[in-house]
Amino acid sequence: MLLGSLVLAVASLPGWAIVVITLFPAIALGFILGYVLYKQILTRRKEDARSEFNRLTEEARLEAKNIRQDVMLEAKEEQLRLRNEFENESKNRRLEFQRTEARLSQKEDLLQRKEDQLDRKLVELEHSQKDLEMKCVNLEDLEKALLEKNEKALAELERIGGLTREEAKQSIIDEMAESAKVAAFSIIKEIEQKAIEEGEKKARHHIALAIQRCAVDVSSETTSTVVELPNDEMKGRIIGRTGRNIKALESATGVDFIIDDTPDVVTLSSFDPIRREIGRQTLSKLIADGRIHPGRIEELADKARKEIDASVKDAGQNAIYEANIFGIHPELIKLLGRLQYRTSYGQNVLKHSLEVSFIAGILAAELGADEKVAKRAGLLHDIGKAIDHEYEGTHIQIGVELARKYKENEKVIHAIEAHHGDVDANSLEAILVQAADAISGSRPGARRESIELYTKRLEKLESLANSFAGVDQSYAIQAGREIRVIVKPGAIDDLQTQILAREIADKVEKELEYPGQIKVNVIREVRNVEYAK
Repeated sequence: MLLGSLVLAVASLPGWAIVVITLFPAIALGFILGYVLYKQILTRRKEDARSEFNRLTEEARLEAKNIRQDVMLEAKEEQLRLRNEFENESKNRRLEFQRTEARLSQKEDLLQRKEDQLDRKLVELEHSQKDLEMKCVNLEDLEKALLEKNEKALAELERIGGLTREEAKQSIIDEMAESAKVAAFSIIKEIEQKAIEEGEKKARHHIALAIQRCAVDVSSETTSTVVELPNDEMKGRIIGRTGRNIKALESATGVDFIIDDTPDVVTLSSFDPIRREIGRQTLSKLIADGRIHPGRIEELADKARKEIDASVKDAGQNAIYEANIFGIHPELIKLLGRLQYRTSYGQNVLKHSLEVSFIAGILAAELGADEKVAKRAGLLHDIGKAIDHEYEGTHIQIGVELARKYKENEKVIHAIEAHHGDVDANSLEAILVQAADAISGSRPGARRESIELYTKRLEKLESLANSFAGVDQSYAIQAGREIRVIVKPGAIDDLQTQILAREIADKVEKELEYPGQIKVNVIREVRNVEYAK
């Protein structure tokens, strides 16, 4: 009856309510089943996560263990390496200490031996002094006895000979004088014979030394250069029509070109090695180029002059590298390079400066002085000789001025100033530079005085000509027998060139000393250039 009532109650409900009542158990069942499945899945995931966590934990523990083992192994290796290094260093130090101790012990033994020797010498000197004192006393007694005997003997002689003391003295003097004359004559003959023998020996020595020091190739290198020609026809091309090419060469380079009967050669003569090298390079380039005319000559002369300037800089750089000296001002390096083309008594000044630098450095190292200062001062001591007539004064004054201008060390400046004794040397380095300069200049064959005096005379001749207003350039040629003066055509006319030549000649006569005569050749050249367009 209850079930029937329930059915009737359900049947009396609307349709949507019946559907809800019908679906609710299914929904509830589905929800219960879903919840159960969700719990199972969640439980499985937790177990999987726990397993993964345990696995990762185990792996991390194993990795940490491995890392700890590696670190401990590396630490042990590092500790072993440090221990070995420490032991090696300790061993080396012990060995060094032992060697030092041995050296000190040797020095101590040497000093002790020297001290013992000095003590023995002092004892010997004391004994010798006592012996000398005793001998002096004995000699004094002996002298008194001899004087007494001499007086007695003289008195006896006077009695026996019937002569006074003065008469006997005069007789003895006369006899001794005659004997001395004979002995002196024989001694003089012996001395004369020895003098002849020694004189011949020394003469041979001096002649051989002079031949070695004044060899022809050395002296010719200082004043002339020879350029070989491909054939004798090239001489005519070098001279040019009416001599215009050779005049252009001499005007552009300031070198005297000597073309004589010597086959296939041209001789370049000039006291200035830089000009001579410019002339040589210019002529060599002209011969190789084949185009020989005044325009090309001037172009190649300018090019050769630029190349020489570059070579001067390279020579200065090579010098400081060779001497192992750095920090020198670039302008001083250029001036050092110019010394390559300077000679002092026939000696190349750059090579002389390097030699002085090396010798001064070695001496400074041996004596405990400042080696760098000594080498630097030795290299720069003749830097004033690189200047022609731009500055007035001696090469020492010019060198000091240049060193101060380019901020050199005061010790170096003092050594430059004192290297010829113009001022007293107040440092060991300055004294060493003096000694090194003397050593370098005094070795056999290093210098010849004549070439230096000759060069100074030619430089003075050019400087004198350049002192006149309107002079552009001047060149001393023909071994100083001619001064070629090139004037500015806009400043001096043809009539004034005659007056200028006379004035230069008068000044040369008053201020210079020279053999023979000097030809003053004043050249005024006007060029008019136009271009066809």
